[in-house]
Amino acid sequence: MINKKPAVKHYGMVVLLSSLTLTSFAQISPLAAVSTNVSKTAEVVKKADPKNGFKNLVDVSASSAKASTLGGVSMEHLNPQALSFVQDYIERHAADLKELETWGKPYFDMMDDVLTQHHIPKQLKYLAVIESNLKASATSWVGAVGPWQFMPATARTMGLHVSRRVDERRDYLKSTKAASKYLNYLFDIYEDWLLVVAAYNCGPGRVNSAIAKAGSSNFWKLQYYLPTESRNHVKKFIATHYIMEGQGGITTVTKEKALAMMATVKDETTHTDLKVQTISGRYNSKAVVKHLGMTVDEFLSFNPNMDKVLASNSTYQLKLPVDKMEIFLSKKNEMLNESIQMLINPEYRN
Repeated sequence: MINKKPAVKHYGMVVLLSSLTLTSFAQISPLAAVSTNVSKTAEVVKKADPKNGFKNLVDVSASSAKASTLGGVSMEHLNPQALSFVQDYIERHAADLKELETWGKPYFDMMDDVLTQHHIPKQLKYLAVIESNLKASATSWVGAVGPWQFMPATARTMGLHVSRRVDERRDYLKSTKAASKYLNYLFDIYEDWLLVVAAYNCGPGRVNSAIAKAGSSNFWKLQYYLPTESRNHVKKFIATHYIMEGQGGITTVTKEKALAMMATVKDETTHTDLKVQTISGRYNSKAVVKHLGMTVDEFLSFNPNMDKVLASNSTYQLKLPVDKMEIFLSKKNEMLNESIQMLINPEYRN
């Protein structure tokens, strides 16, 4: 994870699949100006509470018919404000995207591995589809290059070598690793994948401004304070996700809806409702409970053998009460870093 100061502005590209024409928000100065804005507005992000308005944003009742299908794609969990856009996008681009899914499979498989290693939902690979049509040769008129459409300064900040002779933005593997760093950086700020996609396109400065003007960090409430291209960029990502997956997921909804979509089970002993989240990586129970405000015994009563299972490089079905799961999702990167420090540094074990 990179240092959050100064914040990095990055303006992604939109690919219109019908014409394969790249358009852009120009990134004039990728490292300038927003360091103070992000630090100030990040507080707004953390403090904004969209829960009160959220209950009216998604209606999955039978009368709304939002759970219908279009061309085999389930509309369940699709926000009504995105419905017409997604339906139109599916009708226009589904065939092209399905063809891309076939020839792009080797690249998608690689991206799945890299994104998973960085604890990012693998569906974020569809961001590269709307950025560049998944083409390493993609170049925008403002100088964004490669499948992830990095501007030179942003690419260098993320560890890529960019010069006249070598441009690692065109390297699928290296650019995907750099994109993973940048996506994690943005998620650390917003904790909401819809806002991450918006910020990837227009930069965190504009997203922070939209949050401040809307008084909410809920995308569907702040969207009209964003540039039109960025607003539609998010909807294109949602539509592409629906086409490729046949349905939505945690990357296509707000943070609160994503939490609600997670599986719920009831603990047989305490009869507590628990949320379930699949995790991977060397999380350590002692590091996790420090952030959750739980005792080790209480945590292990819900998650026996977690340390042992994760040590074998397997995934684990983490179970936590709803409020604790929300804390875990917001602080998981810090927990993982501390867990790794415990593993390699004896001083952290006490």
